[in-house]
This record gives sequence, C-alpha cells and structure tokens, in this order.
Amino acid sequence: MDLWERIAAFRERVADIARGLYHGLVSHPAYELVEKEAEDQEDAFLLACFPDAFGIPSPVSYYTAELLPYLGDEFDQWERRMWDRDSMLERKGQQYHF
Repeated sequence: MDLWERIAAFRERVADIARGLYHGLVSHPAYELVEKEAEDQEDAFLLACFPDAFGIPSPVSYYTAELLPYLGDEFDQWERRMWDRDSMLERKGQQYHF
C-alpha cells in the first residue's frame, strides 16, 4: 500500500466519522423534534375531531365520524397515546429540557 492509498483510506475514515458526528449531534435530534411536533399536531387534530372518545361532548363528532374509516388505524394508536400521556405541558417541557 503506497502513501496515496493510505491517505485516501485515512480521508475516508475521517469522512465517515464526520458524517456520524453530524448525524448524531445535529440531524438526528432535529428529526426527533420535527417528529414530536408533527405527532402533537396530529393529536390536536384528532382531539378536535373526536373529543367524545374522552367523554367531551361535541356536536361536531357527528360530522367527523365520516372520517373514521380513513383514520381507523391512526385512531387506535392516537387513543392509546393520549391515555398514556401525563399532560400536554409535560410533553412540551420534555421537548425543551433534554
């Protein structure tokens, strides 16, 4: 292995380490925050559409019931998430305090 091949291998290793550091320090936490925010937005939408799932009477539920066949899979996951969640304030607080 001559000098240029060793330099190329070293550069490749350094580039891999730099990509890993960038992903671990910058992009991955950003993706997590975006995913949590999107999940919060979806939760707010579903809660506005189906408040009767939690005992909150709403006249809108009659009209939003037509969405249920399209949101059936997400509805079960959402309901589980909402029952497991302690509070919205606690969730938002976790976002800003790592």
